[in-house]
Amino acid sequence: MYVLELGGQDDDFAACEAASAAAGVEVVGAGLATARAVTDRVRGLAYVHRASEVVGHCDPDAASARALLDAASVDREGSVAVRAVDVRGTTGVDTQRAERELGQALVDRGFPVDLDDPDHELRALFAGPPGAESTVANADADAVDDSENADGTGICVLGWLEAESERGFGDRRPTDRPFFQPGSMDPILARALVNIAGARDGATVVDPMCGTGGLLLEAGLVGARAVGSDAQAKMTRGTRANLRDALGDDGDFAVCRGDVTRLPFADGFADAAVFDVPYGRQSKIEGDSLADLVGSALAEARRVAARAVVVADRSWEGEAVDAGWAVEEHFERRVHRSLVRHVLVLVPSRPSG
Repeated sequence: MYVLELGGQDDDFAACEAASAAAGVEVVGAGLATARAVTDRVRGLAYVHRASEVVGHCDPDAASARALLDAASVDREGSVAVRAVDVRGTTGVDTQRAERELGQALVDRGFPVDLDDPDHELRALFAGPPGAESTVANADADAVDDSENADGTGICVLGWLEAESERGFGDRRPTDRPFFQPGSMDPILARALVNIAGARDGATVVDPMCGTGGLLLEAGLVGARAVGSDAQAKMTRGTRANLRDALGDDGDFAVCRGDVTRLPFADGFADAAVFDVPYGRQSKIEGDSLADLVGSALAEARRVAARAVVVADRSWEGEAVDAGWAVEEHFERRVHRSLVRHVLVLVPSRPSG
């Protein structure tokens, strides 16, 4: 069993992405999920920061965590360090006290402590219940009596750190690419979307509305073959430049100019399609014409791929169902007061064609 430390503020969305690299993912607390097994792909997730092998779980207070560790077997050798985290400030636990208590328990067993470069890191993760918000945003953590948290409303999970995600991609900005247009998607969200779609070594991912290529870029970086098309020649040229810059001249990608309602790809060509639908107020296509375009695009995606992830400023569930898809997940992610992104995760509801 593993515990996953989730990023962002939407744990269900983070868990959905985590399921692309782990089995049996279940949210167990604010910012925490468990998984029966994880793969190396966890290192390329956008909204999972760390995965740790579970020692056990208990009430979210230092005394309970110490009792849990005292009762647990520790089949490890070498130096150790303890890191305690009050996940999103949802428990008010005294993390310094927890580190002292747990560190002393390991010292009592004969483990040397190395805070700078330990052989093993024990993570003590204290979290409120799923959906909990910070209770100590402006409080002095040392002044909080963490015994008040031992009421079953939260959880503490102890785990030995096994993997950390590679966070460098989150530092890249669309404006740093050779070709940029306003409205380009943030790399962290793009990475999550392609992971949910199924991007990985050996998979082919198609973006039929590729724009500047942000989704394809992330798909390529996690090992997938990235294939894109766009109606505008300048977008295809710009996407090629961006992919070449990120993946190199030998990168496994292809981009062409094409009509999203009649894609130049064979039936079943791709493992997944992922695309960001033009937003009504930003697109030159309005009203029923946009609905027709999206409906046709969804039908073509169903023809060429067995799974799809679609992002839009509204729900296109009806059009997706009409095109032969079933909605596996529907997330609403607020960008700002006037914009909510709808993310549809689509699987086949009937044979294509």
